[in-house]
Amino acid sequence: MKQNLLRKIIGGLSFASVLFVFQACYGTPQDFGLDVLIEGQVKSKASGEPIKGIKISIENEGQNQLSDDNGQFSFYTVAANSYNLQFSDIDSLQNGYFEKKDTAIAHVNEKIFLEIELDPR
Repeated sequence: MKQNLLRKIIGGLSFASVLFVFQACYGTPQDFGLDVLIEGQVKSKASGEPIKGIKISIENEGQNQLSDDNGQFSFYTVAANSYNLQFSDIDSLQNGYFEKKDTAIAHVNEKIFLEIELDPR
């Protein structure tokens, strides 16, 4: 009885190690869904300078991104017919305060590039 239990434990560990090696060699399954790349740059409408720290989010998706030092952003999202993007200033103390802006995009291809200008408040 004790040998039978030991044999099952070793067999289970062997099977788990084979699965681990298989994943290490061949990787996990790739996502072949239709994704869309949304990228762009956020600038001040008054000065034309890029704005860092603007939160870009897709309405009702829970997905967001912050603009970098050059005001640029990029992220992948699930393909849809249209998107409602929101641009909001969340660090008003660092680079001034800018008005919130909503943008609707329709008839989307695989890649979108946006140049967004925000009004200072």
